[in-house]
Amino acid sequence: MSTVGGYLDEGYARIKLKIEPGWDIEPVRVIRKTFGDQVPLQVDANTAFTREDGPLLAQLDPFNLLLIEQPLPEDDITGHALIARQVGTPICLDESIVSSHVAIDAIERGACSIVNIKAGRVGGYLEAVRIHNVCQQRGVPVWCGGMLETGIGRAMNVALAGLPNFTLTGDISASERFWKQDIVQHPIRLESGQVRLPSGSGAGFEIDSPFLSDVSTSTITLRSEG
Repeated sequence: MSTVGGYLDEGYARIKLKIEPGWDIEPVRVIRKTFGDQVPLQVDANTAFTREDGPLLAQLDPFNLLLIEQPLPEDDITGHALIARQVGTPICLDESIVSSHVAIDAIERGACSIVNIKAGRVGGYLEAVRIHNVCQQRGVPVWCGGMLETGIGRAMNVALAGLPNFTLTGDISASERFWKQDIVQHPIRLESGQVRLPSGSGAGFEIDSPFLSDVSTSTITLRSEG
């Protein structure tokens, strides 16, 4: 509980709790009892449950969660559709969404009503934008996940999250949460629970070249042909 309280004190606007069988209903109950129903709260199962756990996950409904993220294995779209019919809390897919085609299939089969987009997981920002677009066309809100990016990827995620269908609080945190010193000149900072969209050209960041050189163990140069 001290960890949750610490993040709230830092201004984070939403809490995400990792759950698994045996660590599911009770920790959510304690968070709600300690911090109240007004704190935006969601849970992430990281594929830990099975199709038979629908009634168990339905016990989370009274706690007014934003969503249940990826309860079943990533390849079980049918199972997620079954779970979605058993619980009142919105189901969000994360690991399952590897392309815009999969996103369309999952939405049309009723497997999710929210999508977490991670550019690093789906092959880059072009596909991430495609997933955003197909979700927007189908009325499915999205949010931006993270994969321990440095300031370069983090700044790109901030730009991505500025698209209009990113209507839910994402996982973009301050650089200092993961890095003692980032490799960009102006690390990502949190201001009242928000990250400011860049106003400069491009992605709005500049690399701290001296520091990057100091911490680099090897370099690779890529050149275009022709």
